[in-house]
Amino acid sequence: MQATPLRVAIEACTLTLSSGGLARYTAELSTALARCFPEDEYFLTSDRPFAMPKPSLPNLHRGGEPRNAAERRWWLYGLSRELRRLRAEVVHGPDFAVPYLSLTPSVLTLHDLSPWMDRNWHRAAHRVQWRTPVLLRLGLATMIITPSQSVRTAAIARFGVHPSRVVAIPEAAPTWMRPAPEDPPPTSAPYFLFVGTLEPRKNVPMLVEAWREVRRCHAVDLMIAGRRREDFAPIAEESGLHVLGEVPDAALPALYTHALAMVYPSQYEGFGLPVLEAMQCGACVIGSPAVAEAAGDAGVLASGGAQLVEAMRAAIENSEWLAECRARSLRRAAEFSWERTARMTHEVYEEARRRFAA
Repeated sequence: MQATPLRVAIEACTLTLSSGGLARYTAELSTALARCFPEDEYFLTSDRPFAMPKPSLPNLHRGGEPRNAAERRWWLYGLSRELRRLRAEVVHGPDFAVPYLSLTPSVLTLHDLSPWMDRNWHRAAHRVQWRTPVLLRLGLATMIITPSQSVRTAAIARFGVHPSRVVAIPEAAPTWMRPAPEDPPPTSAPYFLFVGTLEPRKNVPMLVEAWREVRRCHAVDLMIAGRRREDFAPIAEESGLHVLGEVPDAALPALYTHALAMVYPSQYEGFGLPVLEAMQCGACVIGSPAVAEAAGDAGVLASGGAQLVEAMRAAIENSEWLAECRARSLRRAAEFSWERTARMTHEVYEEARRRFAA
């Protein structure tokens, strides 16, 4: 049982993004926290305009914005001032950052180590690349959350943080992400599906090549859904290839449900949230080893183009195998929930408060 209510500020710059895992994480976590801990008060605050997550909850509030030019130096000064106005007892930075001034117990979510792994993966991540290591090594983040044990292990090794400060907390699919067999399929042809931000490390060109190989013998389409980042080259049009761009949340369950398989060949992931979303809709998931921790034994892991082609062909040619993959997906997704994520995160907030006071 919770001893005393908490007042928590969550930095909400990720909610300025129109889609993607960072926005999903902040929205789902904040609403789950407010729902699971109704005695607490939660404040979403940013130096930029953002949309509040839905549904609206009485203890999930919009915080203030910078009030003058000095406060526009948000991470150095403005956010700390806002925390005092909100009387926040803990601040959570869900996007690789916490305030530079260590005046309040803080929690930083480190989603992955991709900004430091390959310079071609993040051409506009310079601030994260230099800022986050400083925050971690100087202990400005009281506690650190990672979405997987693999990221936790890598963070401890790379940044030299004490293991007791880093907690792995898995994410989940939203509760509304469910099988939608009653909704019409997006196309009359069978199709494979990719959902995710289009960026270099997602390995989408290899997926397209694998689909072309499969299409030589099978009339099957490929759907690619997601926001395209500026550093990702546009995909050329061709027959059977549907580049959908950003898809409204309401359309995602039907896309997942009717797909032969959700194919996610990413070169590296901290977790791979679309994998769980697809599984919760009962989709077969063909992924790379990068999503092994999220997929568990329910996903089909393919290393390289040849294995990807083989798995995609199996989804077309073996209906019994496909049905078993779908059943395993539903069982795997049931192991995760945002309520569980929220309760584990709340324990980290309490630990941050204890450590800061010590």
